[in-house]
Amino acid sequence: MRRRTALALLAAGASGVIARALAKGDIPPGVNQLDGIVHVNGAQAHVGTPVRPGDRVATGHASSAVIVVGKDAFLLRSQTVIELGKGPDGLLAQLAVASGGVLSVFSKKPVTIKASTASIGIRGTGAYVEMDTAGVYFCLCYGEALVEGPGMASGRLVRTTHHEEPLLLRDNGSSMRIEAGPFRNHTDAELVMLEALVGREPPFMKGGSYPANKY
Repeated sequence: MRRRTALALLAAGASGVIARALAKGDIPPGVNQLDGIVHVNGAQAHVGTPVRPGDRVATGHASSAVIVVGKDAFLLRSQTVIELGKGPDGLLAQLAVASGGVLSVFSKKPVTIKASTASIGIRGTGAYVEMDTAGVYFCLCYGEALVEGPGMASGRLVRTTHHEEPLLLRDNGSSMRIEAGPFRNHTDAELVMLEALVGREPPFMKGGSYPANKY
């Protein structure tokens, strides 16, 4: 599976370094890749720095990082701050996004994504969250999510297989409004890479092949 995924990544134009590492099975846990300056719990990180539930990870200007935490994996964009909340069993139970953008793939367990006032309950999905001055951008790349926020009479259930329903979550101070959004700032190749790091393929992949409508 690693070799098939590596070939798919190369075909999609992803980093040859990533593809070769996957093909060899050379996959560091914790901080798997970084470009620029990355801090874990306030200390400057390097490839191989451990990251666990309960930790805080921040990327600097013009920096990025890929981190692996158990069976979950994350790609942090520039100037992103996340906190990984730990559940009673010691596993990742919450992803709090304070700033920036993060692409995530999760194993099949309950996880809550917190971004501004939005609360998004997921289980075994791929998702992209990006914070900006207008609010929160959320793309459920595949899977199921329940989106909740202040002033909402009930949560909004979202189901997708391939980025069908990107959302903009707007908060006016007393209530959260959900609007349709564009697809932006993440790719299928990045999802394939993240899933491969934890031994999986995204559900939109068919035997190592991309769908016709590749993002």
